[in-house]
Amino acid sequence: MMGLTLAARLLRLLPAETAHDVGIRALGVAPRLPLAVPPGLGVSLAGLDLAHPLGLAAGFDKNAEALGGLARLGFAFIEAGTVTPLPQPGNPKPRLFRLPEDDAIINRMGFNNAGLDAFADRLASRPRGLVIGANIGINKDESEPRAAYAEGADRLLPLADYLTVNVSSPNTPGLRDLQEKRALTGVLKAVTAARAGCVESGGPRRPIFLKVAPDLDDTAALAIVDAAVEAAIDGLIVSNTTIARPAGLVGRFKQEAGGLSGRPLFAPSTRLLALMARHAEGRLVFIGVGGIGSGADAYAKIRAGATALQLYTAFVYQGPGIIQRILDELAACLARDGFAEVTAAVGVEG
Repeated sequence: MMGLTLAARLLRLLPAETAHDVGIRALGVAPRLPLAVPPGLGVSLAGLDLAHPLGLAAGFDKNAEALGGLARLGFAFIEAGTVTPLPQPGNPKPRLFRLPEDDAIINRMGFNNAGLDAFADRLASRPRGLVIGANIGINKDESEPRAAYAEGADRLLPLADYLTVNVSSPNTPGLRDLQEKRALTGVLKAVTAARAGCVESGGPRRPIFLKVAPDLDDTAALAIVDAAVEAAIDGLIVSNTTIARPAGLVGRFKQEAGGLSGRPLFAPSTRLLALMARHAEGRLVFIGVGGIGSGADAYAKIRAGATALQLYTAFVYQGPGIIQRILDELAACLARDGFAEVTAAVGVEG
């Protein structure tokens, strides 16, 4: 693991979830960090202009509480959530576990959040000049998922710059069943109908993304690409956390239930990204997430088909300095291979 900042070391002394809560509060007074974006790293993501490809994944700022502080750290975009229609406490604690020896985290949070009303209120007063996405899910006891996703879309499409439909968290029972093509088609139709209604009412047409699990078999993964294209959404986020426990994990919490993120997720999520991007043949855009900890990792995701990227676990462990380091390393990878623009490298492995 790379050298930790002093703040990261202090937070490591606290229980994982307590440290996260302290970090969210501390972001309220975080200073703006200088960021020098190397030339050629700007991208357009489904019509959204980004200064560089690196964003923050959902799950860090579940309630859109720290958008201002996160904006000052250098991310090109931030995805807040997952938010559910009604507030819910999530699963019993402890539910967040560090595996520092593996550069990994296991969580079984269970969509703990303050609900759609509080989330929408915060987005209404969001900081300007930053691309902000809203990640929506459903409550644990939801019996009408289509209606729940449509409600989230109705409320948040006018307030966020893009919307992500989360059907892939492993910590809400039955949620991943919605990745089956017939069920998924119903959900996506409900969300795109909400978008059409927003546009008809004079609102903006926002991009819609679908976040998928890394544990899909190839047939299911390709069916999801087909469903996404048929539903006319804009892209896929590959991927969420995994329920697999790869050989070689050494952290003492490695057998805890929940979703595993970080370094062990890099290989399977990148393989899935490449598979789905090849099948999409340019009909969708992709955000790559899972195990990115260096510029070389970022470059591999881009070559596999990602236009933009998201960090989570490496950011938690290393702090905001990782943004500049990855951008510099990514620029060096591009220059080495003769790419003047990052967009020229998207999907070249396909």
